[in-house]
Amino acid sequence: MWAPAGPLAQLFCWLLLAVSQTFGVVTAPSSVTVGVDQPLNLSCSITTSTNHTIHQVIWLDKHKRPLLVYTPGSPLHVSKQEPNVQLGPSHPGVSHITISALRPEDEGCFLCIFHVYPGGQQQGQTCVTVTGTVKHRNHTNAEVGKAAVLTCSYTLPAEVLQVLWRKMEQGNSSTMASSSSTMASSSSTMASSSSTMASSSSTMASSSRYEQRVQIHPGFSKRGTLNTDVGHSELRIEEVNMEDEACYSCEFHTYPHGTKSARTCLAVYVLPKPAVNYVTVPSDAIEANCSARSKPSAQITWDFGGDNRTLGPPVFSSFNHSDGTTTVTSTVLFKSPILSDVKCTIHHLELDKPLVVSLMNEAPALVILLTVCGVAAMLLLCLCGCLCKYFVCNNDRSLETGTRTHTPQFI
Repeated sequence: MWAPAGPLAQLFCWLLLAVSQTFGVVTAPSSVTVGVDQPLNLSCSITTSTNHTIHQVIWLDKHKRPLLVYTPGSPLHVSKQEPNVQLGPSHPGVSHITISALRPEDEGCFLCIFHVYPGGQQQGQTCVTVTGTVKHRNHTNAEVGKAAVLTCSYTLPAEVLQVLWRKMEQGNSSTMASSSSTMASSSSTMASSSSTMASSSSTMASSSRYEQRVQIHPGFSKRGTLNTDVGHSELRIEEVNMEDEACYSCEFHTYPHGTKSARTCLAVYVLPKPAVNYVTVPSDAIEANCSARSKPSAQITWDFGGDNRTLGPPVFSSFNHSDGTTTVTSTVLFKSPILSDVKCTIHHLELDKPLVVSLMNEAPALVILLTVCGVAAMLLLCLCGCLCKYFVCNNDRSLETGTRTHTPQFI
């Protein structure tokens, strides 16, 4: 009578067994890859039933040393915690931790262990691979005519075989310089060794040394240099010009993690060179002009010494030159009895403080012409005086000599 129920009972038992086997299973990522000095986030979770209780959670490093030990609940109780480990938001059955500033020696497998009652101890494992990262500055500014230094460094320098610098322009790239680290030739070292055992051992040690080689592109060799340190690379550009303004990539060829690269952009600037002048217009007003040529463009303001007698707002104009610089000119009309109080102020992004130029620093053209003519006239008068004095003195000496020659002698 109950025979047909056998298969149903068997299926029910299999379901109970399958469900019971899902309890106590720990889930965690099998592997993660993180750059050195970057934070490492680890998480794991466990499936439990209502009659299971998690008494303790333990995180271990690759040496099976405890990083974090705590008892979940409210309130949560932490019994062991390393300074560089932080417990993230967690709830029963789930644990999150963060390890700050991962080091190369941290590479390995981490364990999370759940002590469950009545299920016992359950654990999960995540293996971490530590890779190097490129550190660089996104932007570098340099004054035209001065030197610029672009830097890139790799956080695992022992893995670097070569560093390559490229200039990126309009979607194209051109190689500028490279530095490589290669194993020194053992044959040349062995040839120079002596036959003694001591010298042989020292030769074998020296054969494992690395040679640093630097290559500069022919079109860049006159103004460019590159250091030999492949872990911290410095590309130096002498006498920077406008054509050097571009983005540059530094590529680190590493083993075993392949190529790692970053990009830094060089901006070339030109400091402003101010020029001021003024003229008197028929209405007895003064028209003052202040201009500055720079890159990027400058901003110009006026200071009238508290006695603002302007006849309207300043008028601005700009002109873009083919070399990338811009000349900005500000023109203002005013009436002021004291010109020395009027000042033009130049603002620029690369200036530590604004340039202040007094209007009296630039004399009118007529004054300059009169001054030059006056100095020339004085020099001419001095020259004439010197010449006259020279000839008069010589003439007097000749007369005196002639008189003495023709004086009669009496015996």
